[in-house]
Order: sequence, then C-alpha cells, then structure tokens
Amino acid sequence: MKFKKTMVAGTTIVLAGVLAACGSSSSSSKGTSITRMESDVISTMDPSTNTDAIAGQALIDTMDGLYRYSGNDLKPAIAKSQPTVSSDGKTYTFKLRNAKWSNGDPVTAQDFVFAWRRTVDPKTKSQYAYLYSGVKNADEITAGKKATSTLGVTAVNKTTLKVTLDHAIPYFKTMLVNPAFFPQNEKFVKKTGKKFGTTSKYILSNGPYELKDWNGTGNTWKETKNKTYWNAKNVHIDTLNGQVVKDPQTAMNLYKSKKLDIAALSGEQAAQAKTMPDYKGLKQSATFYLELNEKKDPIFKNTKVRQAISMAIDRKEYIKKVLRDSSIAANNVTPEGLFTKGGKDFSQTAAKAASDAVQYNPTKAKELWTEGLKETGQIAPTLELLTDDTTNAKRSAEYFQSALEQNLPGIKVTIATVPFKTRLSRSQNGQFDMVITAWSADFPDAISFLDLFTSDNAYNDGKWSNAEYDALIKQSKTTDANNPTARWNTLLKAQELLTKEQGVVPLYQRVQTTLQRKTISGLKYNPTNSYDFVNAKVK
Repeated sequence: MKFKKTMVAGTTIVLAGVLAACGSSSSSSKGTSITRMESDVISTMDPSTNTDAIAGQALIDTMDGLYRYSGNDLKPAIAKSQPTVSSDGKTYTFKLRNAKWSNGDPVTAQDFVFAWRRTVDPKTKSQYAYLYSGVKNADEITAGKKATSTLGVTAVNKTTLKVTLDHAIPYFKTMLVNPAFFPQNEKFVKKTGKKFGTTSKYILSNGPYELKDWNGTGNTWKETKNKTYWNAKNVHIDTLNGQVVKDPQTAMNLYKSKKLDIAALSGEQAAQAKTMPDYKGLKQSATFYLELNEKKDPIFKNTKVRQAISMAIDRKEYIKKVLRDSSIAANNVTPEGLFTKGGKDFSQTAAKAASDAVQYNPTKAKELWTEGLKETGQIAPTLELLTDDTTNAKRSAEYFQSALEQNLPGIKVTIATVPFKTRLSRSQNGQFDMVITAWSADFPDAISFLDLFTSDNAYNDGKWSNAEYDALIKQSKTTDANNPTARWNTLLKAQELLTKEQGVVPLYQRVQTTLQRKTISGLKYNPTNSYDFVNAKVK
C-alpha cells in the first residue's frame, strides 16, 4: 500500500513521518480506554475507496472480513472455518458464522457479493480494484468489458460464499484481510448514497468497535466497543480514542504527560526513545526507495547510471545521521520478515545474490556514472529530486542531494518539496526526475512489492521495463502458482534481476520507533502494519 496513498495499496506512506500508531490506557481511562496517536485525519471509512494506513487501521478496528490477523496468525473471522478449496486451487467455498451488523442485521454472503462487485465496478473508482485481479472476470470488469454481475463471487445461501478464480492464487487468503474485501450492508450503502463512509452517522460496523464522534475531518474521534460483535467477549478495552499528532516532539511531550500511551516517533525524538524502558521497535513491511523517471529522462534507461546512483548512497550513514531510528538499510525492495519459506527469509536470500548493487561504493559509482554518461551522450545533467514538504523528508532529500553531487561528477541535483498529495499526483503523472517514495505490504507475500514494477503496473511511476522480469512475475502467477518451491525460486530470480538492474533504488526498511506503556498487554502488530485490539488488555 502506498504510505498513506493518501500518506503507498501496500498502504501509501507519508514520507516524513509518523505512521499510524496506537495508544493504551490514559490516566483518565481507568483501565478501559486507549488513546491512540495517528499522523493524520481519517480520509474515508468506505472500504471500497480507502487506500491509506490511518483509515485502514480504523476500518480494521470497526470491521471484520473473512479473515483477521492476530500478529502473524491468520485466523478465520466472518468465515466460520477454513474454506473448502478445489484441487486446482480455483474455487473457494466459505461457511460464514452467525455475525451481525451494529444495527442488528445479519452479516450474509450477499453482503460480500455486493461489496466485492461494488469495489471492482469502474464507477466506484477504487484504487484497490487491482487486488481482485485473478478473481474470475475481475480484470474484464475493471476494464469496463463485462458487467459486475459476472464477478466470480456467489452467495450460495445466506451463510455460504463461493469464490471462483481465473487461476490459483497462493496468497489469496492473506489478501482477504484488506478492507477492500470486507462485506458491506447493501441496504445501508444504497440508503446513505454518496454520504456512505463520510461521518460516524453513515457507517455500519460488524467488527470489534464502532466509530463515534467522527465528523469526517476532525483530529479526534472515538471507537467504542461493538456489543453486537460476534467475538465481543474477547474485546476487553471499552474505548479507543484517536488523536492526530503530526509533530514528533509534541508526541513525546504527550507521552511523557501520560496523554498518549503509545507514541510513534522520528528523528531526534526517536534517538532519545531508544534509551527509554517503554521503547519498542516495530519492524514494518514497508520499504522506502527512489524511483527514476525513465520516460521523462532517458538517461535513466542506462543500467550503469541507475547502479551508480544506488552505489553513491551510504544507507547506513543516512539512517544514523538523518532518520536516527532503528530502520534497516534495504538490500532490495522486498522488506525482511515479510515472506518466508522453510525458515528462510525471502529478502535476505535474494540479497545474497545481488548485494553489490546496493552497497556504498563511491569509487565504483564514479566509474559506472562516467561510463553511463558517455553511453547516453550527456555531460552534466541537472535533475530534480521530488519529496514531501515535511521536515524529515526535506532532510532526507538534502542528504541524497549531497551524496549524489559528491560522488557523481557533473551531476546537479535540485530539490522540490511539495505537499504529500501533490507529490503523489506528480509521481503518478510522471512529473518528476527522481522521487522519494515508499510502499507498505498489502499482504505478506513478495508479490505485493514485485508486482509494482512490471511494465504495465499503474504504480510503476519510474517506467522501468524489463521483458524477462515481466515473464518471471507472470510465471509466478500461472505456471508456478500451485508449486510453492517453483514459485519461490521464480520470485527470487525476479527480485535478483530487479536489484541487479536497480529498476528502483531501495533505501531503507522502516522500523517504527514506538513508546508503549507497560500496562498494555495482548496488543499485537500485524504483517500489514496494523494493530489488532482484539484480546488486548489494560491493567
């Protein structure tokens, strides 16, 4: 998701700063409430149109899909048990448990059918419709070539949901935790119309909490325990209070004064927090990277040029001097801990084969840069680096500007700082030379990242294109789909090729510096960079 794609379907991320975080029992809560910190306001509570991490957390708090993550454990939620799956992996049959909406209506299989059809409908303009690719007829529907009624999802009866795929999708169940796959009450959605998901009044919950006191734009809100929730007995915290805090020092101050119970910090405050007893480092499935616009600047089509830019950056020094947190220098675009097989980490395995391309080597960088410039016929290019207008984003851009100008003879780098939404818009429209961007996993599989850089992917803003890479990604989804070992090896080849070619320049994997009170127990952090408050308690 792009960090806050309204902040990367991984979720979109605000480059500067603080990701969505939560808090525990404040001093006034008497053990039954949590004040949770967020970096920005909730954008929308419409599961079909949301793309950012903040609203995504609120949706996970207030909604249930077929599955729910509890830490790294993927557990049935509205699904009563594991589905029946056909031998070819193309048909899933789910039995639904007896669950209710907050207005007392039963949650039915038709609620899923309606929601899924609504999300893939081109009229909805869902940026997450692409996640449905592989569900029967989804691609044709999103392209406007078939009716939504042809989508491969059927309500056999009120408690039986049948899903038909075009081909086997090994990670299909993990995708179902994304809000884009949550059910929606058809009668309620149609009654509220365009107002659906815009304020507390126009929201219907089937999850642990109900969103209250949210006016659509405010910096504070409440989530209160949903008494109709099927698993209400394991929801132990009565109220989650949302509080927007954009400045790390303010977050630190609020935490120290016990007005926040969990605070997400960056920069100087993150450095200070490491020595505090409440410190937690949350390793996130999120990678920051540079995209180089090959369509606008043909110089970036040269592999040596891209490799030179990568080798000119000392990632470890950058983390130490600029980020000042526990983030990890990225060896490739797929984050560590996201995807494993037989005890092996995908990212670490891939790094062994192509690590030279991301190692700081100013001598080699200068050599490759000189050769690349000669091959492209350029001498002293001036290139603009696009980033967000936040303090940390500006500092990052200045560091990369200095590193490139110091290590690559003749290059001049200018910096453009713009609001987050403007940065996203310019990136998507190709209005940049280089851009600092990020992606957060939509689900725990390497394909959530690797798919982004195929030639025709809408999120491939740099327009790097490699036919061999495209073929490998396709192979992983088709020929190798039902063979875990073959699929693993194929994706490894794809990752190694992307890294060797530096189709994008990976920078770091975020480890979110967090302060969390010792009074909180049972609060789990999920592979999709979200919290699960079910079973959480406050002393």
